[in-house]
Amino acid sequence: MNETFDREKIVECMFDPITSSILAELENGEKECSFLAEQSSISESEVLERLAYLIEHGFISKNSDDGKCVISANSEKLTSIVEDGGNFDATISGLEKMDSYLN
Repeated sequence: MNETFDREKIVECMFDPITSSILAELENGEKECSFLAEQSSISESEVLERLAYLIEHGFISKNSDDGKCVISANSEKLTSIVEDGGNFDATISGLEKMDSYLN
């Protein structure tokens, strides 16, 4: 597998509070961009902006049929990022560091 993306940036996108809520909506299948925007209380263009890096590297798919933008997740690819031990450890470390600053 030739990886040409920044793994840290993918993880950062996935764990952003708004983006993670969008990804949670996609767990049960594809959704219209307008639905995701409404659920996240942001515009459709911001949904696409937040998902842009994930779309660019195939973690998320965007299709425009009949004038409707439909978004779907590549669950296997997203899961592989989280399950990679190094990334998971780095993510936990980052969350612990952020928590220490907040406390």
